[in-house]
Amino acid sequence: MRPEFYEEYNRIENTHWWFLGRRRIFLRLLRRYVMPQETALILDVGCGTGTTLGYLSPYGRGVGVDIERSALDYTRRRGISRVVQSAASSLAFGDDTFDLICALDVLEHVDDDSRAWHECYRTCKPGGLALITVPAYRFLWGRQDEISCHRRRYVASDVRQRAAEAGFSIRRLTYFNTLLFPVIVAIRLFRRWRGPRPGETLTSDFSMTQPGLVNDLLAAILAGESLLLRYLDLPFGVSILCIAEKQVIGVFGL
Repeated sequence: MRPEFYEEYNRIENTHWWFLGRRRIFLRLLRRYVMPQETALILDVGCGTGTTLGYLSPYGRGVGVDIERSALDYTRRRGISRVVQSAASSLAFGDDTFDLICALDVLEHVDDDSRAWHECYRTCKPGGLALITVPAYRFLWGRQDEISCHRRRYVASDVRQRAAEAGFSIRRLTYFNTLLFPVIVAIRLFRRWRGPRPGETLTSDFSMTQPGLVNDLLAAILAGESLLLRYLDLPFGVSILCIAEKQVIGVFGL
């Protein structure tokens, strides 16, 4: 991501509807799959400005890693000191270190995302989990992808393949941000049809929504999908969520 946008993320991650709704989704799902343990080690790959690490603290001791020094500076300002500057495709940790690895909207930034998947697998403990989210559908490519320096968007079969190739067993694979999908598709396709205006400055999609009633309503709609995800996987959406397990291999390989 462009370094100048970290200041924006740091400012809005606790108020903007997309961050609020996404966080509600993954925290509710984690409660189904992860037991809080004081001794558990958690890695937040691409920790950005450190907001997620704070919300993961009930599940264990968090460690943040990010390739951008400016992002880690914001994380340290939150009072989080366990941070390391490292690339997702070459994590600076030993094998079988972490009980839970999170990479939330990170792998789409990495040139070699397959290598990043393998690094998540290598550093995950046997029996540990990885929580991965990525953006969906190439036809939704827009200015936020450009600003964020994305390399790609995915479909569910891409994620399933990457996870399997790395060695993970899929526990959960679903799209999300489904209820707002038609609106987001319409906005992005309109922008593509219209093209950039002369002299238009490239701004983040997050600037479209300010704190207030509309922001609160959008947050509630996205967060509400966490209730649907208790019972079913969603067939399409703006993003994809995967929970994958590094299975324990017995003495006889079973």
